[in-house]
Amino acid sequence: MINTLIFVLCLVTMNASPVVHAIENTFKEDLELERQLKLINKPSVKTIHTKHGGIVDCIDINKQPAFDHPLLRNHKLQKKPNFKRPIGKTSVKKWSGPKFQLDKHHCPTGTVPILRTTKEDLVREKNLLNISIFVRDNPGVHFAEVAVSSKFGPYFSVSGTNSIYNPYVTKGQMSLSHIWVQNGPINTNNKISFGWHVSPELYGDHDTHVYSSWTSDNYHRTGCFNIRCPGFIQTHRRSYLGSREPNISSYGGPIFNFDISISQDPSTKNWWIGANGIYIGYYPAKLFSNLGSANKVGLGGRTLTPRGYNSPPMGSGHFPDGHFFHASFFELIFIQNTSRRNYGPEKYQIEKYIDKPKCFGLNYYGNLHQTFGCALQFGGPGGNYGD
Repeated sequence: MINTLIFVLCLVTMNASPVVHAIENTFKEDLELERQLKLINKPSVKTIHTKHGGIVDCIDINKQPAFDHPLLRNHKLQKKPNFKRPIGKTSVKKWSGPKFQLDKHHCPTGTVPILRTTKEDLVREKNLLNISIFVRDNPGVHFAEVAVSSKFGPYFSVSGTNSIYNPYVTKGQMSLSHIWVQNGPINTNNKISFGWHVSPELYGDHDTHVYSSWTSDNYHRTGCFNIRCPGFIQTHRRSYLGSREPNISSYGGPIFNFDISISQDPSTKNWWIGANGIYIGYYPAKLFSNLGSANKVGLGGRTLTPRGYNSPPMGSGHFPDGHFFHASFFELIFIQNTSRRNYGPEKYQIEKYIDKPKCFGLNYYGNLHQTFGCALQFGGPGGNYGD
């Protein structure tokens, strides 16, 4: 400590004030990172080292990061939703089964799994959070999605069976597949997204991870991925956000997929995310200003890349061709409106959003047959076509 002070004094006497300021800023940044880590990484009852190298802490369910949010300080925990299982129907023929769970482990009763965050994680994601992949007008964001028109809403659930891939991305890039619900004017848009993505900045690897994200103001000041900010309440003892998906589909097969849903509880108005027959947790209604219902729900893919770089692949990296062992897909798509009954959206109810048709494709097939139900394909190789 004394040597450090002497060094700083010497720099001052040598008119090296820019260097001193740099040291001070670095020290302040380190303190801020440590503060954030204390908020995210709560004291654990049990620690589990996964076979893929991740560290998961079992946290008291009532002391998880979500309850640090000012709007959730007096929130009453909802342990399970007021409906039996995630919306939708599993395609048994190609279903891979739940894999994004703790291997042969689970957290003790009264605790929930939270993926541990490191200082390196926070440093990496700084650049990523400057531009949100969920805002279409942001530079470097590309998309191939369908939405069910607001003319036929409001909506209270969206679900589908989604194929899982591992598109190649480089530093600063992201590629994802998701379902989403949203409502509100553009500047105060409320949105929840759930699916899988590849994001080296978030995880320090190029693997496929299960993720969710939320915002109450179109990602201006609120929202984040997984539990990097207070909001999402974890309830399941094995499945958790940020977990790695080891089973990846290949062109021509085999195909691995999972059932995912975002559904509003009719009693509490909380929004639950479910996968493969279980519920991971929920976003409390108190977080949102415009999400008493969704005016639009959607499905598809997105990519993010720094300006001047080629866009990474989306989905399987192949254009839709009607063959479900080639391009990424959602099948057995269901939504719920005020009737609170599942139905597959018809073609005339669908709005298509695709900004780079030379990079990515999108086909909504409507109701194919009993095996696939309402289905769509999306994705492509990416590239550099005007961006």
